[in-house]
Amino acid sequence: MEKKDITGLLDKVKAGTATPAEETAVKRWLHELNQQGASGLSDEDLKQGRVAMWQAIKAAQGTKTRPMWYRIAAAASIVVFLSAGGYFLLRKEKAPQQVAALQKVDVLPGNQSAVLQLSNGQQIALNSAKTGAIATQGNTNIIKTADNKVMYEAGAPSTELVYNTVTTKRGNFYPLTLSDGTVAILDAGSSIKYPVNFIGNERRVEITGQVYFEVKHNAKMPFRVSVKGQTIEDIGTAFNVNAYEDEPNIKTTLIEGSVKINQATLTPGQQAIITNNQIKVKAVNTDQAIAWKNGLFNFEGMKLEEAMRQISRWYDVEVEYPDGTPKTVFHGEMHRNVNASQVLEVLKFFKVNFQIVQGSDGKKILVKP
Repeated sequence: MEKKDITGLLDKVKAGTATPAEETAVKRWLHELNQQGASGLSDEDLKQGRVAMWQAIKAAQGTKTRPMWYRIAAAASIVVFLSAGGYFLLRKEKAPQQVAALQKVDVLPGNQSAVLQLSNGQQIALNSAKTGAIATQGNTNIIKTADNKVMYEAGAPSTELVYNTVTTKRGNFYPLTLSDGTVAILDAGSSIKYPVNFIGNERRVEITGQVYFEVKHNAKMPFRVSVKGQTIEDIGTAFNVNAYEDEPNIKTTLIEGSVKINQATLTPGQQAIITNNQIKVKAVNTDQAIAWKNGLFNFEGMKLEEAMRQISRWYDVEVEYPDGTPKTVFHGEMHRNVNASQVLEVLKFFKVNFQIVQGSDGKKILVKP
């Protein structure tokens, strides 16, 4: 088929208006491309093909009838995967034996849950706590909202710093609003220690793991985040900090406003990467950095190991590579509110095999070439 014919059919597939015959034609063309390789296509053709496929996925996510990438794969619909140097659009009928094997041992997605530790050491499981006032610290009331969030209502000014800590386990996330109105959202396996009421000439919190901030700016009392010996200073901002122990560096991504890290000042769309106390600043896709906060996995251009670390934390499972680590780069985006088997069902199109197993010490995902 001519390039213009393929472009027109891809547009129809993206819009969901392609007939079965047209879908078959696209499938046949892409199958032939898969067999023959991408040598006949220019880099620009491949780039345009990738954009078309990506738009198809995004369009499918935006409809009620096809809201998620995993549903597209599970219903033998459009899936993007990398093979022979090109991007291909295929229909894939799942083998009954494979489906049964994946569903036999499965892992549920994470949920909104955390533990609040008060200044006296008392711990409160927030997902099971009652709605309304759950504790008082000094002159500050701690409120759990009807949608399972926590917020602090500051009373009369205090002269003493009283600290609370919120911690999420692997497989959980949690949003809270500090007494100054700053919003902090914790990803799986993270924590934040903070004063229940800010006093003095700064607002300083300490974190581990990954936390997204929307800071209420106050030039007279700057907001500072301490993480692994580094200090991130807000200058009126929304930003994300990824500082997991199993990640090779600390990544701070600025969404809006400005932040200062050491001697570097970030502008929106930039990310500071700190490795061995050395800082590097680069432009990044901010949507990918905060995809987790929006309930998504964004694996676009991501190496397998990094993607599997995200999956490991979100599903609270260990990941093992019994036959070595496949050299694979993933592309695409999907929702996180699905079972692990459904995520792996999509990722296997990148020519990687997965198996969820039940071991004596919990569930594991085995990754094989």
